[in-house]
Order: sequence, then structure tokens, then C-alpha cells
Amino acid sequence: MKQVPEIKGTLRSHMIELPTVIRNASGIKIFGKRLKSFLFSTDVAVIRNTNADAVIAVYPFTPQPVITQALLLAADVPVFCGVGGGITTGKRVVNLALDAEFKGAMGVVVNNPTPNEVIRQMRDTIDIPVIVTVVSEYEDIKSRIDAGATILNVSGAKNTANIVRRIRQEFPEFPIIATGGPTEETISETIEAGANAITYTPPSAADILNGLMNNYRVKFKTDNE
Repeated sequence: MKQVPEIKGTLRSHMIELPTVIRNASGIKIFGKRLKSFLFSTDVAVIRNTNADAVIAVYPFTPQPVITQALLLAADVPVFCGVGGGITTGKRVVNLALDAEFKGAMGVVVNNPTPNEVIRQMRDTIDIPVIVTVVSEYEDIKSRIDAGATILNVSGAKNTANIVRRIRQEFPEFPIIATGGPTEETISETIEAGANAITYTPPSAADILNGLMNNYRVKFKTDNE
């Protein structure tokens, strides 16, 4: 293996590093950039302190352009923005996708309930990838692809690897991003099943801060005994 020099700043050495096993994925080349790891977060502090190749920014509220703008401003890696498809539907999804493209998003993500007609309208309107979320092995994947899905985003919890495997049997070359789960073993299983890239959910800023505070308390107690 070739040695890879690594440079870290004094203040930036404390960051969220994604599991190295993700580098075993083939990656997906988008606009000339090869992306293997996607951080699943909308926390700008977390986004600024990670080594992920890209960010998938999806949240459980109606997408708002001001949030998209804030995420794109904060990130120093490509951002793929959620534009609805569940709570938010119809023409608004298409408009949000176009706005995200104009603001600089590398791609847009739609939720599982998004109708194929909306995906088709998005594909006819924007020039960036349309990532369609898949949650079950019983979905009609061909109709999603025919409607204009550029990439499939498999999010099936414990069943993710199985869903990826079934999709890969029918569509051996179609780009797939998938959730890798909490361990290197589950990530490896998902990659071996056929995922080209992995989404990783980091610990929350509150959990990280709680760990730091506990360390500070232990150190303070030790120093004063």
C-alpha cells in the first residue's frame, strides 16, 4: 500500500472521522468528483468538522431555501439537499430542486413517497443528480429509474444490505448509495452487497460535547485530588 501523508491543524485535529472501511467502496463519480462517503447531517458545526467526501442534508420539515443556503455556505464539500417528496409534494418539490441547483447543490434528494411524475418533472427541469430514496425491497425500482432517478439512496435500516443486493441483481451498474449501519461489519456487508457509496450518521453535537465535558470533569477531579 502507498503511504499517504496526512496533515492536521492543531485546532482541527478534533473532528469526526468516518470509518476507514468506507474507502473500500467503488465510489460514484459526479461531475468529475469521486465520492465514497456521505455524511448524513444538517448540523453546520458537524459538517465543518468531518472528513466525509460529501454531505446529504435531509431533515423532517418542509425544505426551505434559507436552510439550503446556510448548509451550502457552511460546507467545504459537495452537498446533496433534501427537497421533499413526503410532507412537501408536487410543483413545490420541483421549484425547491431548481433553487438548490441555483444555490450550488451538487444534487437533490427526494423522500420515498415522491410520485414518479414529480421525479420526471425534476429530471426535465434540473441538470444535477436526482437521488431517490428506497426503503423496501418491494418497491418498483424500474419505474423509479425510468422516471429519471439518477442515483438510488437505500435506507432500509437492518434490511439495507438485502435491499441493495436485490437491486444489484436486476440493475448491476446503476449507482447506489446506502446506509452502512453502526459498525465496520455492517458497512462492509453493505458494500459487498453492491453499494457504491455509504451514508454515515455521526454522533450529535450534544453527544460529542457531553463526552468532552465528562473528560473535563474527570481531569479536574484528578488534578485537584
